[in-house]
Amino acid sequence: MKKGHTKIRTIVTHALMIAAGALLLYPLVWMFFSSFKSNKEIFGSLRLLPENPVWDTFAKGWKGTGQITYTTFYFNTFKMVIPTVLFTVMSSSIVAYGFARFKFRLKKILFMLMLSSLMLPNAVLIIPRYLLFNKLGWLNTYLPFIVPAVFACTPFFIYMMVQFFRGIPRDFDEAATIDGCNTFQVFYMILLPLCKPALFSAAIFQFIWVWNDFFNSLIYVNSVKKYPVVLALRMSLDSTVASNWNQVLAMSVVSLLPGIILFFSAQKYFVEGVTSAGVKG
Repeated sequence: MKKGHTKIRTIVTHALMIAAGALLLYPLVWMFFSSFKSNKEIFGSLRLLPENPVWDTFAKGWKGTGQITYTTFYFNTFKMVIPTVLFTVMSSSIVAYGFARFKFRLKKILFMLMLSSLMLPNAVLIIPRYLLFNKLGWLNTYLPFIVPAVFACTPFFIYMMVQFFRGIPRDFDEAATIDGCNTFQVFYMILLPLCKPALFSAAIFQFIWVWNDFFNSLIYVNSVKKYPVVLALRMSLDSTVASNWNQVLAMSVVSLLPGIILFFSAQKYFVEGVTSAGVKG
């Protein structure tokens, strides 16, 4: 009887998981197939598959406004995202190493203040940041994204890496110190390779967040030639003319590919990093 109940429970669990997965994936599948439909068919039919496929939506959509193509928008996005991700991972790991391995005055207070900044919504920070960046002449550049990353202004990643560092035994530090390693060498040669899952997790999170950051991009970037992909997609929805929704959906599908490719390329490290970061050793 117990085996029978276990089998039924397993079947029900898998069925629910498949149903939940299908429900979550359906909008993406619909968006992909709708990119091959005409505007009339998108809003006038409930069919998932297109009746009369339009095959040139991706080519026409890539041309963008005609003067600026999506090649420029993607180049702008990568120019903004890649330095931000790299500096975030580097700075956050250094700060987390300090909190996890060293004792200094006001350490607990500083760590508490760092965690409390997680509670501040972006709408509260956007005004003082805008005024500061305006005074520095950084508006209409990507510096408002890159410079804060240099100074580890993302406390979530610091906290995640601190938990990961605490899970690594101090025996590694002591053994490396006995072998002649200094503090930086212990961090760079011993601990950093062991923290690869946490580093990949931080990189993936930050990549997706900055890639999809519409609000901050809208505030800090005002030149069309410097628009990232998220602003280019919004610009395609011009209220003064009829929008080609199939082209907008086609470019939306393409905009999802970098994040999806990055996630599946580093899925092994990502899952290990997320699960390990919440466990304190």
